[in-house]
Amino acid sequence: MTRGRPFRFGVVAAQARSGEDWAEKARRVESMGYATLLMPDGLKYTLAPLPALVAAAAATRSLRVGTYVIDNDFRNPVLLAKDAATVDLLSGGRFELGIGVGRPAAAEDNRMLGIPFDSGAVRVERLSESLALLKALLSGQPVTATGPHYAVADAEISPNSRPRQRDSCYSME
Repeated sequence: MTRGRPFRFGVVAAQARSGEDWAEKARRVESMGYATLLMPDGLKYTLAPLPALVAAAAATRSLRVGTYVIDNDFRNPVLLAKDAATVDLLSGGRFELGIGVGRPAAAEDNRMLGIPFDSGAVRVERLSESLALLKALLSGQPVTATGPHYAVADAEISPNSRPRQRDSCYSME
């Protein structure tokens, strides 16, 4: 019989008035016994998730930090793998990566970024290709790929170590 993960509670937060306000929010979430602090992705109404999560991790000891679904269209998978590995390293292995195709409201963000908001089928296809690249890069493998959406040649990232915690949400076990 396989042992499942323990049930956890988390908080989704996106805004702060200052760096100290953000750090205090993270400390408060941790002190209340929550397991994770997650951040949504978007151009308006939120802090940039990855830098904010590093700051939250620096202000806490055990709180896991993660993305409440990074929009795949907003980030190149090679750069996202590097960012995820860096956040994982700087947080002491407390990073959880959530990634998806983008919600319908993301169409406005896509317009602001100057990128098309393709059909759901195309976005899912692009996510699938991105996940294959992320998986290989986060497991320390060099990657060459010539897919319909991403073409990379001998891509490697640093830090190139595997996620620090075996139960990491992006663990490749």
